[in-house]
Amino acid sequence: MQCGKKSTKTESSETEILGTVSQMNLQQEANAKAALAYNAASDHFDHPVSSFWHRFGRRTVERISLRPGERVLDVCSGSGGSALPAAEMVGPDGRVIAADLAERLIDLARAKAEAGSLENIEFRVSDMLDLGYPDNSFDAVVCVFGIFFVPDMAEAVRELWRMVKPGGRLAITTWGPNLFEPANGAFWDAVHSERPDLHRGFNPWDRISEPNGLREMFAEANVCTVDIFAEAGTHPLNSPDD
Repeated sequence: MQCGKKSTKTESSETEILGTVSQMNLQQEANAKAALAYNAASDHFDHPVSSFWHRFGRRTVERISLRPGERVLDVCSGSGGSALPAAEMVGPDGRVIAADLAERLIDLARAKAEAGSLENIEFRVSDMLDLGYPDNSFDAVVCVFGIFFVPDMAEAVRELWRMVKPGGRLAITTWGPNLFEPANGAFWDAVHSERPDLHRGFNPWDRISEPNGLREMFAEANVCTVDIFAEAGTHPLNSPDD
């Protein structure tokens, strides 16, 4: 359910126009950084040490109980951690659209879909804020470990929510507190010893790592019926190289 009504402004000011341009520049910069980073990481993205992408991707789509024949949009798809199990669940009469900025990750996902004979999934190298689908297009929209890369997260949630059909589901998965500890703390300690100016300089998920941050994000996006689930997990490291 969505709270409130959409309003249309008939007046604008120079300040508002400049603000919009600035926001666009921030989004373009964020997109470029994300695409560069994840394309560079694509060679190791499906390594067993990175299996958490697929584990939490599958858990996300399991939580929303996808049904045969449903239409699903999966954004920030990576190499298919949530999109591929979604395609399995909705079956041949359903449809999944998988979108990501990183072309090399989409190539990995496409290859796995072909190997698994999944013909009900379409892949797009696209910005999730510029997909162009009409309102009420999907039974479910899914975003796993990606919403926090958008400077204006509430605006991104609003855009994803408008594409959900009445009675449909929007599922967003993010990192919780104490991510990858104790390894994460050791990493940042090493960074601080060499470059104090970069210490914890890029942890965008911290904005929504606690339930209150998530509730505020959804409230700002006018999404009122929200269920938040915390799921503890560990990830084994089998060698120092991992």
